[in-house]
Amino acid sequence: MSTTPPRTALHLAATLLTATVALYTALVAFGNITDFGTNQQFVRHVLAMDTTFKDDDLMWRAITSKGLQDAAYVAIIVWETVAALVLIYGTWLWLRRDDLSARRFTTYGLLMLMLLFGGGFIAIGGEWFSMWQSADWNGLDAATRVFLLSGVVLLVVNLASGKEKSGTT
Repeated sequence: MSTTPPRTALHLAATLLTATVALYTALVAFGNITDFGTNQQFVRHVLAMDTTFKDDDLMWRAITSKGLQDAAYVAIIVWETVAALVLIYGTWLWLRRDDLSARRFTTYGLLMLMLLFGGGFIAIGGEWFSMWQSADWNGLDAATRVFLLSGVVLLVVNLASGKEKSGTT
């Protein structure tokens, strides 16, 4: 008699959705590493607030030091890379049917993305640095997509947890 629980559609969904977000995040991190300059300019412009309405009441928030801007960008890349690795590991655990560990690591990775894209890009970039005011350097739509995708996957992954605990897999 096998002790491995049978695969369910919910388990398969959790596995494939985790793999999808892991792939996406790995590609984003890889792109930022191999094409460093493109998004470096994005981060520099957002932090410098040089394409916003230039309201004197807000411009004191601007960070114009290229060293600080680049440090922020490197921190973003490191965070994305670690999140991708955590999600890749979560995918591997789903494939091994170690559901408890898979759920935990997937949740960690998704929360890392939600913190980065929700807290970092939407809240700090969008509101504190007024990224919403820029016609050229506004990443709010992309950040919102990643935040929502991560949230949906987080719900599916933890929905799988509730079903399995109740014994109705």
